[in-house]
Amino acid sequence: METKQAAEYIEEKFARPDSALQYALEMAKRNNLPEISIQPDEGLFLQFLVRICSAVKAVEVGTLGGYSGIWIARGLPKNGRLISIEKEPEHANIAKKSFENAGLSSLVEIKVGNALDLLNKISGDGPYDFVFIDADKATYSDYFDWAIVNIRVGGVIAMHNVFAFGHLLDEVPVSENVQIIRDLNERIAQDPRLISIIYPSGDGTLAAMRIE
Repeated sequence: METKQAAEYIEEKFARPDSALQYALEMAKRNNLPEISIQPDEGLFLQFLVRICSAVKAVEVGTLGGYSGIWIARGLPKNGRLISIEKEPEHANIAKKSFENAGLSSLVEIKVGNALDLLNKISGDGPYDFVFIDADKATYSDYFDWAIVNIRVGGVIAMHNVFAFGHLLDEVPVSENVQIIRDLNERIAQDPRLISIIYPSGDGTLAAMRIE
């Protein structure tokens, strides 16, 4: 079975988007947001991770149109909280409508601005249970450095695009962003504080649980 076929099977049987998720995708497309949202099976994988670590306090770096945030927030309990960070005000406004449509406004707070600045400002409210990173690849290492300090033992850090848009294993000279992802994958794989794995659907989602 090919990877695409497997992803389609998983989506059909386990992760078929409902009306709220479809709304988020349609809003993003209607407003010309970049078509870089995660796939449905990747979204369900995030929700699974949130549930498996019993997350209450979650952080998302890169809101875009709110699609991934809906999957994450749905894994939280009623007293849970997702802080979703987005640098583009227009994207944040679109995501806000999608969260409202999904009935998740009480669980989600969108913060707009520079991600590293905002992450440092919320450090005092940690430790956090779950962190999802899906933003500027040039600063992925910085986001991870913040996450490993601010995640509790037993908490999970997830990162999207760890296959570097399909270029992870290229033998020809690669871009700086591809090398950043390569180096970060290697660093996480060797970190004794973490047990890590890559979910290989789409462009790859790395999941790392802090064990010490």
